[in-house]
Amino acid sequence: MRVLVVEDERNLADAIVRGLRRKGMAVDVAYDGLEGHEMAYVTRYDVVVLDRDLPGMHGDDICADLVARGALTRVLMLTASSTVADRVEGLELGADDYLAKPFAFEELVARVQALGRRATPAAPPVLTVGNLVLDQTRRVVTRGGAPIELTNKEFGVLEELLKAKGGVVSSEELLERVWDANTDPFTTTVRVTINTLRKKISDPPLIETVVGAGYRVPDPVVAS
Repeated sequence: MRVLVVEDERNLADAIVRGLRRKGMAVDVAYDGLEGHEMAYVTRYDVVVLDRDLPGMHGDDICADLVARGALTRVLMLTASSTVADRVEGLELGADDYLAKPFAFEELVARVQALGRRATPAAPPVLTVGNLVLDQTRRVVTRGGAPIELTNKEFGVLEELLKAKGGVVSSEELLERVWDANTDPFTTTVRVTINTLRKKISDPPLIETVVGAGYRVPDPVVAS
C-alpha cells in the first residue's frame, strides 16, 4: 500500500511515517501543503493522511482537488479540529475519514488499512494460486501449509503480483506500489527482490519474467 502523510508538525509526521512503514506500507511525507499537493498530483497514492491547517496550501484545498480529479486516492483527515461541525465539514469536502488529534496510533493504522482496501478494486483478503496462500490481513504467506518468512518488500511484491490475477506487472509499477519516493527509479532492487522471493517460494517456480514487460504469476486455470 502506498501512503502519503501531509503534516507540518515534523515530529508527528516522522513518527507516523516510521509507524506505518513498520506495518509494511510504502510511505512518503510532505511537510507543507504545496509539496503535498504536488506529490499527490504526480503519484497515485492509496491513502493520503492529510492535516487540514497546512502552510502553503490548505488541506481542504488539497482534498477538494483530489475529489475534483476523480482520484482513487482515499483521504484521511488528521487534525486538531475535532468538533462535530469540523468533522462534518471535512467529510462534506470529500474526505473519506476523519481522525482528531490526539489519537491512538493503532486506530490510525486500522483506518489507513481500511481506506487502502477501498482505494483499489476489491480483492479477497486471502489470495491463492495453487498451493500458495497469501493472507493480506494477517500478512502471512504459506505454501503447501508451510509458512514462508518474507520481508515487507517481498510480501508487497508478491501481493501485487497475485492481485494482478495472472496479468503482467512492470518493474515501474512495483516500484510505485511497494517502495517510496526515495527509491532510485534506476535501481535493481525490484529484480533483486524478485530473485530472493523466488528462492523463498521454492519449487515449482511461480513467478515468471515477461521480457521487456515485467513479471507475473500465471493463473493455473488459464495456463492449463
